[in-house]
Amino acid sequence: MSLRILRSRFSSVASSSSKRFLSTNAAPAAPQPPPPSSATSPNRWNFLKYAVIGAFTGTTLLTGYASYAYSADEIDEKTKLFRQSAKNTPADGDTALDSWYGIFGTSVLWYNMLIGLNISRLTFLDFMLAEISRTVPAKAIELYLDTRRLIEEQVRSYTEPYTDKLLPDLLPQEQHVFTLVLDLNETLIHYIWTRDTGWQTFKRPGVDAFLEHLAQFYEIVVYTDEQNMFVDPVIERLDPKHCIRYRLSRPATKYQDGKHYRDLTKLNRNPAKVMYLSGHALESCLQPENCVPIKPWLQTDKDDTALVDFIPFLEFVARSSPADIRPVLQSYQGSDIPSEFIRRSKEHMRKSQGQKRFWK
Repeated sequence: MSLRILRSRFSSVASSSSKRFLSTNAAPAAPQPPPPSSATSPNRWNFLKYAVIGAFTGTTLLTGYASYAYSADEIDEKTKLFRQSAKNTPADGDTALDSWYGIFGTSVLWYNMLIGLNISRLTFLDFMLAEISRTVPAKAIELYLDTRRLIEEQVRSYTEPYTDKLLPDLLPQEQHVFTLVLDLNETLIHYIWTRDTGWQTFKRPGVDAFLEHLAQFYEIVVYTDEQNMFVDPVIERLDPKHCIRYRLSRPATKYQDGKHYRDLTKLNRNPAKVMYLSGHALESCLQPENCVPIKPWLQTDKDDTALVDFIPFLEFVARSSPADIRPVLQSYQGSDIPSEFIRRSKEHMRKSQGQKRFWK
């Protein structure tokens, strides 16, 4: 009896457990939570991308404007206080700990002070970020100034004369001597190129007499925008008697607005005693008050006498030795100097003769 009862209870328990087992397996799986949405990830990347592009564009525009509006010295002066505040250089003999504290000590002190004031919303990381935001722009300005000065030095080597003293010092006994600066092409010579003959160089009529006579009174300098490889052989053939004391070519000119200009202030001579004679004087010289225009010459003009016509005026200037030649040249502005000089000379002789007759 008891054995039958135990079997029946065992069978009922087993059946119920199997039912529960089956029901558990048959039950639908619980829904899994959806994966985190990545819809915000592209937005964050877009924001970062546009922020970087905007920062780069703004920096480029600001750098371009600063380069256009201000010189490197002006930018250096305007940002000096800001860059000095960001400099923390350790002194000689400081330990590594002193060097580290010199860099981050300001932030540590401010952090400790704010902790003492119970300002908990500002953390040490905030101060580190503030320190970085202060030092990084200063370093960027330093890098910009160094780069700009390097570029300007390179550009200056191509646009400025190669030295501030193109000529050596005058001897003490020659301080009174005037300097006659002559252009080369269309002033002393003219050169052309044709397919049949190639390059041909023609000497202006009267150039030999002009150079030989005025070399007695002037320090003669040829100042041209031609290259050395052209100037040297031409001068050697043009001036066999060495009346021309110095020759200056393109590296001695100032390149500005697409042209090579003669800068007479670089000659190491007194500007009051310098004259620049050229067929394109006013167009090729930075000091128009020292310019002596002469008619440009082409090889087709076989009867040209412009150089010889200038000899009386130039000899008179050298003999009379005015204190400053610039007012003299200003008085001849707009007129043909040789013709005007002859007219003034005749007028002066007429007045002198009239005074003599009056006193007689």
